[in-house]
Amino acid sequence: MTRKDWQDFSRGIAFISPWIVGFLAFTLLPVALSLYYSFCDYSLLQSPLWVGTENYRELMRDDDFWRTLRNTGYYAMVALPAGLMVSVGLALLLNQNIRGQSVYRTIIFLPSLVPVVASSMLWMWIFNAKLGLLNHVLSFCGIEGQIQFSWLNHLLGLQGGDMIQPLTMPPPWLDDARTAMPALIMMSIWGVGNAVVIYLAGLQDVPRELYEAADIDGANGWQRLRNVTLPMISPVIFFNLVMGIIGSLQTFATAYIMTGGGPAKATYFYTMYLYDNAFSYLRMGYASAMAWIQLLIVLVLTAVAFWSSKRWVHYQGK
Repeated sequence: MTRKDWQDFSRGIAFISPWIVGFLAFTLLPVALSLYYSFCDYSLLQSPLWVGTENYRELMRDDDFWRTLRNTGYYAMVALPAGLMVSVGLALLLNQNIRGQSVYRTIIFLPSLVPVVASSMLWMWIFNAKLGLLNHVLSFCGIEGQIQFSWLNHLLGLQGGDMIQPLTMPPPWLDDARTAMPALIMMSIWGVGNAVVIYLAGLQDVPRELYEAADIDGANGWQRLRNVTLPMISPVIFFNLVMGIIGSLQTFATAYIMTGGGPAKATYFYTMYLYDNAFSYLRMGYASAMAWIQLLIVLVLTAVAFWSSKRWVHYQGK
């Protein structure tokens, strides 16, 4: 390299040095320390004591670890597909050339702008068993009484205390272990505005000549949707899928505010247990081990999504 090249390189490094320092100090160093602490008994109040893989072995024996993992998996497996389908459906509806289109788009997008704390407080009132709007609407529609699960108990062979008890309608949404998680899933669908906007942008890029060719071939609406629209926006669907996987496995704020993990730990998510270990029980090493397991799960699921994308994601020009 010439002297001028070195000068240009030095100036470039100087310009990006604030970012480099910030990345090293606030991202790379904490990540490296977290990995180290995951092999230590560390309470923040004392020096870390190296214990090897003891934290990871203890996690495998921890009932709360497996419970929170199941709760998070249940939430992700239901909320993620539901959110994808609802957001795609809303985008298709909002993409139609109808009167008041911009108003409808604004209404759908507005909930995503509401802060998490404010939306959680709002939905706590909506789900209130006695005064909530949702139960008021259900009562107005005549949905009252009890739902018996005798057939399900018989099918599963449940007896005694293991039997599923009758569910009162309208239900006490956040106060019943059977309805608390569905309530949080229902709330998550309310905030799909960001995804809808991304889908709308993808729909605008679908070439019109493909629809014209489909019309010439006699394709109906469903065939155009299946063979033209969805394949052309599949990269956008894939992007939202990956972001949804990461986001759903990191659910924390809404459940922490609305249920605190209850009732009976039915909404006790993985990140909530991680938070409690780190800042309530001061088991920072144990929490660091949980964080690295969470990262591993996210990486595996994301890798599976990328592997499967070869079969259903279609890019223009390929």
